[in-house]
Amino acid sequence: MTQASYRAAAITLLDTVAGNANVPLQTYRARPLSIYTPTAFVEAMSDETTTFADMLFQHTPLVEIICIWGLFDSGEAVDQRDAFVDAFHAYVRTQYHAAGANTLIGPRSLDDIPNYVPDWLAPEKQQNYYATRIIMEGTATD
Repeated sequence: MTQASYRAAAITLLDTVAGNANVPLQTYRARPLSIYTPTAFVEAMSDETTTFADMLFQHTPLVEIICIWGLFDSGEAVDQRDAFVDAFHAYVRTQYHAAGANTLIGPRSLDDIPNYVPDWLAPEKQQNYYATRIIMEGTATD
């Protein structure tokens, strides 16, 4: 299990689902330098680790994904969001080994953010976006 395998799995799942849902989603492994909607990227990653018998480690990686649909929740933005989310739930349930043979990955939560502001951009490029936060949870042992 590596962080890279979970990040790669998230991007592969996003790309496949977007294609299945006919949503022209741009995907990035990290925060992009500019935003052209719709776009999705890995916002953050974390890994909770539990030790068993000082030799076995249980990892619970979390991959936080942001999908930005538009400047506000317009009809086009919500239609893309709904098509993507419906396809996401249907497809991801079948891809639980996407991060590797000895791993599991699946959706933990999915929440809309009506006023998402990409605070890493220059102030003059910051805008309020309609977005969705997806948290993917994994399990791996080493």
